Amino acid sequence: MKDTVTLYDDALAHCRALFEQKTTDYGTAWRVLRLPSLTDQLYIKAQRIRTLEENGSSAVGEGIEPEFVGIVNYCIMALIQLNYPPQTETDWQISPNTALQYYDQQANYVRQLMLAKNTDYGDAWRYMRISSYTDLILMKLLRVKQIENNKGQTLVSEGIEANYADMMNYALFALIKLHQ
Repeated sequence: MKDTVTLYDDALAHCRALFEQKTTDYGTAWRVLRLPSLTDQLYIKAQRIRTLEENGSSAVGEGIEPEFVGIVNYCIMALIQLNYPPQTETDWQISPNTALQYYDQQANYVRQLMLAKNTDYGDAWRYMRISSYTDLILMKLLRVKQIENNKGQTLVSEGIEANYADMMNYALFALIKLHQ
């Protein structure tokens, strides 16, 4: 059995490759999105996964794997927007190389978080159902929406950034399990 780091890196590389291809096709048009819009895009993807899990079929012929990839990449976009927010309309377009540098920085941050948590939890993710990842992502999205409604303020809870990172890790674990 492959170790967690190898499986994780393989799944992340797949997501990054698609991000790079879409950046070639569309540029960085996503930079115009504010965080609540990215949160809503994540919600749409997670809700679609849950619907597909419950119904067992897709009307448009796409399964849940592309949606989990989308969750990973939208989480990265949200983390980039948090850490490198556009200050003006001219900041909406960044070079593909800069976008990939930002992607790699945020992916590394989330990967380091996964390594720390996986040490504490001892590969517990391997024993979870994919549907549990979906539910956890939806729960985290509802938390993020509440934090956004509170103008980013929390009293005792982790903030938006930590929730995006957790959602990304859950989506990557789901992608790993889908391929096993």
